[in-house]
Amino acid sequence: MVSWNNLDTLNSFKELSKLKKVSVKEVMTGENGAKRAKEYSAAMACGMDFNYAAKAVDDDVLDALASLADEAQLAEKFAELYNGAVINTGEKRLVLHQLTRGQLGNDVVADGVNKREFYVGQQKKIAEFAAKVHDGEIANGKGEKFTTVVQIGIGGSDLGPRAIYLALENWAKKTGNFKLEARFISNVDPDDAAAVLNGIDVAHSLFVLVSKSGTTLETLTNESFVKDALRKAGLDASKHMIAVTSETSPLAKSSDYLAAFFMDDYIGGRFSSCSAVGGAILSLAFGADVFARFLEGAAEEDKLAADKDIRKNPAMLDALIGVYERNILGYDCTAVLPYSQALSRFPAHLQQADMESNGKSVNRFGEPVDYKTGPVIFGEPGTNGQHSFYQLLHQGTDIIPLQFIGFKNSQIGTDVDIQGSTSQQKLCANVAAQIVAFACGKDDENNNRKFEGNRPSSIIIGKQLTPEAMGALLSHFENKIMFQGFLWNVNSFDQEGVQLGKVLAKKVLAHETDGALKVYSDLLDI
Repeated sequence: MVSWNNLDTLNSFKELSKLKKVSVKEVMTGENGAKRAKEYSAAMACGMDFNYAAKAVDDDVLDALASLADEAQLAEKFAELYNGAVINTGEKRLVLHQLTRGQLGNDVVADGVNKREFYVGQQKKIAEFAAKVHDGEIANGKGEKFTTVVQIGIGGSDLGPRAIYLALENWAKKTGNFKLEARFISNVDPDDAAAVLNGIDVAHSLFVLVSKSGTTLETLTNESFVKDALRKAGLDASKHMIAVTSETSPLAKSSDYLAAFFMDDYIGGRFSSCSAVGGAILSLAFGADVFARFLEGAAEEDKLAADKDIRKNPAMLDALIGVYERNILGYDCTAVLPYSQALSRFPAHLQQADMESNGKSVNRFGEPVDYKTGPVIFGEPGTNGQHSFYQLLHQGTDIIPLQFIGFKNSQIGTDVDIQGSTSQQKLCANVAAQIVAFACGKDDENNNRKFEGNRPSSIIIGKQLTPEAMGALLSHFENKIMFQGFLWNVNSFDQEGVQLGKVLAKKVLAHETDGALKVYSDLLDI
């Protein structure tokens, strides 16, 4: 039976704080660094590796982290989750996003339904629908094929699917798997919807409305914006729209949509990319076979996350090192730095997934905690970031742990040789250089040119960004977030922090305001 205890009550955490701190600069310099770079690595799914040689850990720290994992019952808590326990205590719900991509444990039955069968059933329905769209069996009012699919959603209904689409778009074009161009509307700012609509041919566009409740203000507002544009173009909106929602929402059986595909309350928005939320648009854009490959990669990484040995469980190891950095070393932020332009929006997705999950100051029982929880997450692709905020990362007063992601090969398969190396080799050279530069630094009599080093980083290295690799990446970070939530004893699967602003916004729109809220409403001419 598992016990849910605060991090600072665990004996192994107290022992961890007594250990000698590791100097990244010392252990990464010279032959020591070469040896560590080869040995401090954990195999991931799909041929990837999580290399943590440049982190401030040694064998003593790793042994202590393993003890912490055992005492905190991380593996047992994950088993509770995938076997259908009520892990989301805030909303008294199961947490089943892993079940959309594979069965790790026992059958999970909720509301009288086998949930794995339910999720697979929705995937099959989406695959059948997508195939009919690609074949032209489902077409616009003139019988012409759709060429574009547009997702209307916000938060988890936008960030994850958008990041994954962008990650695989060029790969799909290169490999002959590109079916429909995908665009995304999320912000309630009318300029967002207008920009998308002005850049597409609405007569040949299919719109995917994503709202679990069917009541999301921003999403329904943007739906009305789109429907208005369709009407003005002389088009029947119901022939151009599908819904992804819950079976109990007002959208589920509406004649306003060509079809409806379902998710449920056991999958949070930021963890919904493997459900119909991501499945519909990704299957339409690339084909259901590509989406299935993405799910397979995620499932393979989930299997590794169930291992009790932290050295064979990269997500758990990453989580433990992150908690060590946050709660023992006192680092407040983490930068996610993919050296892959295809992952341009992946840091934004992880920003939501992490900060919405573990940005909590009370534990699972509603009691305030006396230690820091989720860090601030930010990032941009390299090498662009090097010419932006890396100055602060290298020489600023704060030490910010770094999570690099890199691939040996590009997605396009072709490259040019310039000055003795290809573009991809130049990209990889930069990330290799940055790891060592951050770790080892550089001495100089001119302090302006001095680099203290001792700045920790890890890197996930893969052969190429494929659907399987993208699925494994997503799973790794989702499971890292989960394990960190277990360690901090917070509920990682609700998001009450997004609700208060929504409530006040409704009051503003209803002109039920006073005090400062009324003043700001008047200043904005509402």
